[in-house]
Formats: sequence, structure tokens, C-alpha cells
Amino acid sequence: MIRIGERIVDLFQLQPGTPVTARGWVKTFRNSKETGFIQLTDGSCFKDLQVVVDGGVPANIGTGACVSIRGELVESPGAGQSVELRADEIELVGASDTTTYPMQKKGHSLEFLREKAHLRVRTNTFGSVFRVRNAVSWAIHKFFQERGFINVHSPLITTSDCEGAGAMFGVTTLDMQNLPRTEDKSVDFSQDFFGKPAHLTVSGQLEAEIFATAFSNVYTFGPTFRAENSNTPRHLAEFWMVEPEMAFCDLDGDRALAEEFLRYVIKHVLDNCGQDLEFFNQRIDNTVIETLEHVANSAFEHVTYTEAVKLLEAANRSWEFPVQWGVDLQSEHERYLTEDVFKKPVVVTDYPKEIKAFYMRMNEDNKTVRAMDVLVPRIGEIIGGSQREERHDVLVDRITSSGLPLEPYWWYLELRKYGTVPHAGFGLGLERLVMYVTGMKNIRDVIPFPRTPGNADF
Repeated sequence: MIRIGERIVDLFQLQPGTPVTARGWVKTFRNSKETGFIQLTDGSCFKDLQVVVDGGVPANIGTGACVSIRGELVESPGAGQSVELRADEIELVGASDTTTYPMQKKGHSLEFLREKAHLRVRTNTFGSVFRVRNAVSWAIHKFFQERGFINVHSPLITTSDCEGAGAMFGVTTLDMQNLPRTEDKSVDFSQDFFGKPAHLTVSGQLEAEIFATAFSNVYTFGPTFRAENSNTPRHLAEFWMVEPEMAFCDLDGDRALAEEFLRYVIKHVLDNCGQDLEFFNQRIDNTVIETLEHVANSAFEHVTYTEAVKLLEAANRSWEFPVQWGVDLQSEHERYLTEDVFKKPVVVTDYPKEIKAFYMRMNEDNKTVRAMDVLVPRIGEIIGGSQREERHDVLVDRITSSGLPLEPYWWYLELRKYGTVPHAGFGLGLERLVMYVTGMKNIRDVIPFPRTPGNADF
């Protein structure tokens, strides 16, 4: 029986003279006179374990090979490592064809590595990316669980459009070559699996609102989908979202939680991913650590959308996207507010109703809604949220005026008839946050298997 063995990260904590068995993959190797050296990784930490092999590395051990090495830890003369492993016995678990193995010891472009998603995780860059992604995911759950939130598994298949944008992937079992038709020649979805048009979800928010009216404080955390034909470094067709929802909560409470949440997760990464962050700071973006520490320790600024527009209109800037009241803020505007005006994170509230979703609570001016965007230096918006519209009649009007049918939202409207309550929540894209804390510039490089237009490999 093969049991879970000691991880390399744990071996570094042991004293010289300790007998151990290290298992992992050969990142590089070299022979020097009568001694061989293997750089061994198992992904548990940024540092590789150096293995010293008397007599040289065996000929059947190559880059990419999987090995199990038994030996004794000894003091390492090398800088940056306390111990190394002196090998007594090397077992080849899985050979590697070194003539074709693409992860050779040389620089590879991130574009090339995206084509090798099954192997890129063995590189320094992507090892660090996905250790940080794991830490961020754990911190998200930890934050909400420590505060008594219930985790809700919202459905991936839905018949309602949370955002009202229509950019949804259809889900069907109908034969595309022989579609059933109604008398008016439209597709007869009554013969489909669910008896009506169904889609992959764009958000778990609406279902989270159901649970908030029973459990008070809940959160969803799972994959969401957008069928937008956007080939940009910031867009994916499939990505992960965390969406808390709180009953008895207004916009101010929502904002306060979002600020506390963002500081908490960033601080967790700073405290637990030091070696990986140092790598990003040296190789990807030399402002990463400084920026994260700044956000973790800053009091966030608060401005309304109207105040933000006035600041942008007064700026001596030539904007790529002109600024005027009623137009959504772009990344260039958000970065100007955080980096030039306030020099810290900013929460912008009370946006025009026309540029926000139907479920956001209308303000008394009937022009703006109780929405918020949390903006941070370097990227702009990182969290979007709102107080939800809890008034039945106002919600009906908002749905219809948005051009949406009422029927798919029958259950959402009934929440406003049976014990309605003021409530609020926000959404954060996991990949956007991982980009921020790593400094990576393309969202395709912070998700294991990116789904983009024309790309669904792996």
C-alpha cells in the first residue's frame, strides 16, 4: 500500500540526519564529475529539494520524470536552503521522454504555456499561481465560516437571467440537426429536457437571496458562465464567483463587510504565501507586495458616483472613454480615483439606475440605486454589490422596465410577498482577485483551464 508521504515543504523543517523518502517530479538535473544533482518538486512549496546523488544521476532519470528517493537529510552548503537530501536509493516511478518534454530549463512564454495546461503547473510561475489561488479560496471560506455564514450550493443550470444581459450559454438535449418546431416555426422547448429554455448560470445571487430569507447570512462560491465573445486579458467564459447575501443589511453594512473581507483575504495571502509573493514581486510585478500591504492596512475612501464623476470631469486628462453623468466608469477612471486622487482603495456608491441591474434598490431620487463598486489601485473594480430591492411593486416595475419577462422570476417576486426583508450582498470574481494578488496580467493564467472563445481544451 502506498501511503501519503511527507511533503517537501515538511522535509525542510526536519533536522540533518533524519532519514526520509521524498517523492515528486524532476524539475532539472545535472552531473558534475562523480556527483549528480536533482532539483525535486512536489508542488507543496516554492523551493525545490536538492538531491545529491553519489556516482551521478542514473541515465533513466530525466527532466519531468516522477521519482521516489530514499535517503538522509544533510546540511546544505547552498544559499537559501537549510537541508538537502543525500540519496541512498532512487526509484523511477514514471519515466519522461526528455527529447519531447516541453518544460525544459529555459524561459517559456505564457502564451506557449497556455497550450500546455496539463504540464504548465510544474513550472515556478504556475506552481506559485495555484498555491496562491488555493490560499485565496481557503481564506474566502474561512472568512465567512468564522462569521457564521452558511455556504449555499447554488445551481449551475437555471431558467432565469440574474444580470438581464442575455449573454448566457444554452443547455439543451435537443437534436441540433432536427429541432422540434412550433406552429410559428420557433424552437419547441417543451420537448427539451427541462420543458423550457435553460442556461448555465451567470450568478448564484438570486438563489442566495432565497437562503438569506431563511438563514440570514449566506454565501455561494462556485463557477459561473458568460457567453460573451470577449478576447481580452480580463474576460473568461467560465470563472468562479463568491457571492455573500445578508438579511437585515443595507448598503452601508454591505460596504463594511466587503472592505473587511478584502483586507482579510489579502492579509491571509501575505501571511501564508511569502515565497510565492516574493517570486511574483521579482519576476512579474515589483509592486505586488507593496500594493497588497497598502490595501490591507488602508482605510477605504467613500464617494458617490456623482462625486466621482465631478472629480473625473475636473481632471486634466484626455480620457479614452469620455466621462459624463449616466455613463459607467471604465478602468482608466477607476484607477485614476484610486491611484491619483485618493491613493488608496475607494468605494463608489449610488450609481444611475440605467447602468445597473434590476434587483438593486431604488433610491428616493428615483434616478440612482443603492449599488457599490470597490475599487483598488492597479486594476480598478474588484467587488460589485448592492442593497437589493425588497419592495414587491418596485421590483415588478424594475423587471418590466428592463425588458425582462416576469414569469421566470415568479419565485423571486414571491420572496417579496412572504416575509420580505431589507438585504444586501456583493460579488467578487476569484480570478480577478488572484490576478491582483499575484500581479499576473492575463486572467487565462490564473485559472487551471481557461475557457475563452474558441478554446475549450483540457
